[in-house]
Amino acid sequence: MAPDPTTASLPADRRAAVAGWAPPELWRRAVVGLRTSGTGLLVMALVVGVGAAGFAVLFRWLIQTFTLLFTGHADYAASPGAANPNLPGLGRWFVLLTPVVAGLLYGPLVHFFAREARGHGVPEVMYAVARRGGRIAPQVAAVKALASALCIGGGGSVGREGPIVQIGSALGSTAGRWVKLPESRLRVLVACGAAAGISATFNAPLAGVFFAMELILADFTAQAFGMVVLASVASSVIARAVLGDTPFLTLPAFEVGHPAEYLLFAVLGVLAGGAGVLFTRVLYAIEDVCDAIWRGPEWLRPAVGGLLLGGVLLLLPQMYGVGYPVLGHAVAGGYAIAFLLVLLVGKMVATSFTIGIGGSGGVFAPSLFIGAMLGAAFGEAAHLVVPSVAGSVGVYSLIGMGAVFAGAARAPITGVIILFELTGEYTIILPLMLAIVLATGISHRLSPDTIYTLKLRRRGVDLGLPSETVDGHPPRLVRDVMTPVPAPVVSTSTLVEVAAALAGTPFGVLPVVDPDGTAVGVVSARGVSDALADGRHDAAAAGLVTEIPATVGADQPLSGAAESLSRNGVDAAPVVEDGGVVVGWIDYRTLLLAESKGVAPALA
Repeated sequence: MAPDPTTASLPADRRAAVAGWAPPELWRRAVVGLRTSGTGLLVMALVVGVGAAGFAVLFRWLIQTFTLLFTGHADYAASPGAANPNLPGLGRWFVLLTPVVAGLLYGPLVHFFAREARGHGVPEVMYAVARRGGRIAPQVAAVKALASALCIGGGGSVGREGPIVQIGSALGSTAGRWVKLPESRLRVLVACGAAAGISATFNAPLAGVFFAMELILADFTAQAFGMVVLASVASSVIARAVLGDTPFLTLPAFEVGHPAEYLLFAVLGVLAGGAGVLFTRVLYAIEDVCDAIWRGPEWLRPAVGGLLLGGVLLLLPQMYGVGYPVLGHAVAGGYAIAFLLVLLVGKMVATSFTIGIGGSGGVFAPSLFIGAMLGAAFGEAAHLVVPSVAGSVGVYSLIGMGAVFAGAARAPITGVIILFELTGEYTIILPLMLAIVLATGISHRLSPDTIYTLKLRRRGVDLGLPSETVDGHPPRLVRDVMTPVPAPVVSTSTLVEVAAALAGTPFGVLPVVDPDGTAVGVVSARGVSDALADGRHDAAAAGLVTEIPATVGADQPLSGAAESLSRNGVDAAPVVEDGGVVVGWIDYRTLLLAESKGVAPALA
């Protein structure tokens, strides 16, 4: 057949496309559009939101199915101590075996297919975003869903929110890597998956958005925020269509009846901050004990450790699974103070055992549970001490939930938003904000880490520091590239003399010393030129424009030094060690040379 004269002048590959291979070409263009355009990222965010909603629905169904299989009840925490109707001869003792059987199933699954699915999930996502460019293994979504559902259904006293964050994030990462998104966009898509998972699980789209922005991305850029919102909304719409438009907890109406009650809320916030830190320390202390004791294969650890968890469930069956029915009963004021405190301690221990033996599940819901018990106990005590001031127990329980979560995770915005979405009561916002801010502050004072970042720090990862360089070496420090301190000017020198000295230096900044040699600050070319502009300060002393210097730490990474210079609006600054001793000088030129050539100027 003679070639088509309309395509004869085209290259061979283009002729093939016109002759019938246009779909692959259109597909390639579509993928490129998804990879590079703003509309493409929007489409990807919507796809991830819908996909995460599907996984959230499947995950909840798996939890309900396994709980029913293991216990014979839809939610065993709603019927604590009851016998399994399928095993009536065992009575309530069947809970000794359910964690063992579940561990035999999910232990090998996690160990052999996706070890990052062990534990509470959120730290792994934070690490993937901060250190791995958003790359998460695609099998994590399936393994995490199945393992966490088995763990929770088998009695693990953990939450479903951490797993769905990891599941949604893995879905976002897989979708982004499939179209070969650049790392900056891949991170956003991972956050979209996390937000969509929270949104579908809690029926709280705003909380999902701020959880992802505050904890996963730690970045509030306009584009990232918009994409995360779209994913969260899409997920919430799908989940509501399937699961119904009801929150995961049904809470009574709340009100603040007396202005003096804000003092009680403040005290509760302080206590909740301490409780959040205590929960963190108990969690990792028990995990350390489990690590020290266990000497067998890791895949068998959940089953053997399940006997210990089963003993806890036998003594306190309210700890079975997530425990939302127990939480709701506490909010309604259904428990005495002593039992509320037992439940508080029991949840800390049961959750820690579940994670320590190698279980898979979140710590978000346990922190809410602990906060509800603390708040309810505090509210009951307040009614005994100041009955004319204290409001309903439910108010304190709700505020305790948000405040303990803020104390453990230090995500105050998420804490406020999620509790507001659960209640729909604006009157609770002010006391909630007061308690959460105080809880966050107390947590900062008591511990440098959150319940999420401590897991990473124990592995030698500090998300507050820059990641390793591409070749795997640690980041270079300021002390490796700093130059000698330039010759200073004396504070009694005239501005004209100082201007001449500045003209001979590349820094635009010089140190200032008193006649006896004591360092007093720095002078900048900008400050001197402004003073000389009016012609009336030529004879003025350098002390007139001396400034307290912005300093850079000697052990600070180079990227941090550049940020310090930029933040303080200076081109150069003294380098100090602990105690404020000046040991060198750093400027943009030195930083650029160090980064471009990898050669540090020698310090005389």
